Amino acid sequence: MLEPHRFFPVLPLLRRCSVILCLLALLPCAASAGETLTAKSIIEHAHAAAGGEIWARPSSLYLVGTSTFFAGTSETHYDRHEMWRVYPSEKRVAHAADGMVRIRSASSGLVAFDLAFDGETTWMNGEASDELADSRRWASNFGFGVIRHALDEGYSLTRLPDDLVDAVPSYMVQVRDPSDSETLFGIAMTNYEVLMVGFETPRGWHERIYSEFFTKPDSPWRQPGRIRLFYNGIKQNEVRWTDFRVGERIDLSVFRVEATNVGDE
Repeated sequence: MLEPHRFFPVLPLLRRCSVILCLLALLPCAASAGETLTAKSIIEHAHAAAGGEIWARPSSLYLVGTSTFFAGTSETHYDRHEMWRVYPSEKRVAHAADGMVRIRSASSGLVAFDLAFDGETTWMNGEASDELADSRRWASNFGFGVIRHALDEGYSLTRLPDDLVDAVPSYMVQVRDPSDSETLFGIAMTNYEVLMVGFETPRGWHERIYSEFFTKPDSPWRQPGRIRLFYNGIKQNEVRWTDFRVGERIDLSVFRVEATNVGDE
């Protein structure tokens, strides 16, 4: 038979050992929770999650899908919405047209609008305009691409208070370009997807919310399948991309749309 005075003195020692083991097991979690990611490291993670170098420095991008434009409670839907983009090698101003871009919306084979910038001239529905790269139109639309250059020389990054984007816990990082323009990005804590971009425009505060990301078997590129665009908190349009092509050669003639008239396919 065990003698109580010989057995029970061991119990306090066992309890102390158990407590120490539990604390040791928690140390990695505590260290991880205590590590504060810098704005730079968050952007680096975002680049890697989006596709790495091919995403950070694409030569071109083609997107196709559908779009819906809103005016009050009315909606206009386009069953074919396309974007062609040739990217510049560097970006010094976030909110101005650069490289080349074309956006076209059509419904039932009829083109509703066709907007392009060929690097010098803005084309709207088949006619050249005198709009400059930093016109009200372009300044209200260009902004997302600055995140691809956020690690370049001349840029500064600031981590702001974390927030929710579409109920997803997100890091908030402000990117300041060499011209002193500021652009805000919301980046998911779980997988570093870029969920939001926001910036001041001539039309007011502009935000885009990105979701429903998808990939293709032959590419590391992660493309948001749904983009909602807001000005001053009001949704203006929504785009759903269904396919993308990266790095293909796009002829300059694509961005000079004088031969295209509204109403033609």
